[in-house]
Amino acid sequence: MKKISIMLTTVSLMFLTMSNVVTAHKSEGNSANKRDELPVLTSSAGKVVMQFHQAIQANDKSKARGFLADNVIIYEGGRVERSADDYANHHMLADMKYLAQLEVKILEHEVREVGQTAFSMSRTKLTGEFKGKEVNSEGMESMVLLKKDGKWKIAHIHWSH
Repeated sequence: MKKISIMLTTVSLMFLTMSNVVTAHKSEGNSANKRDELPVLTSSAGKVVMQFHQAIQANDKSKARGFLADNVIIYEGGRVERSADDYANHHMLADMKYLAQLEVKILEHEVREVGQTAFSMSRTKLTGEFKGKEVNSEGMESMVLLKKDGKWKIAHIHWSH
């Protein structure tokens, strides 16, 4: 566990100093404050993140599981899942049911790649109805991806709503 904490701290420090950014951003307000709008899909790590989300929203458990590192660590709602199999066999199913009922709008999404490590940060707007209750919320997501044998895998996810 200590090794993972050190890795995540190191990764966070690298993230703060990087300049290679791919951004998809719907700017709000004054155009002088707009960021350059670049499609996240121009980066291979960004494609993996988007395909993971598409698989979750399409209820494709096998495909979604394939984008996760076996030892992925997922933080959500004060809980921790410590492997792709744990997530795929438990909370992934609830996420799929929830997202199938809602419209998900990407407000902002950035992907930064440095060597064999990539970071994805996004904000989304969720609207619709789930189990008879109106949903109108914003969520945030951060991911760390690691490249192994030429393929990006999601090694860490942190979701908050």
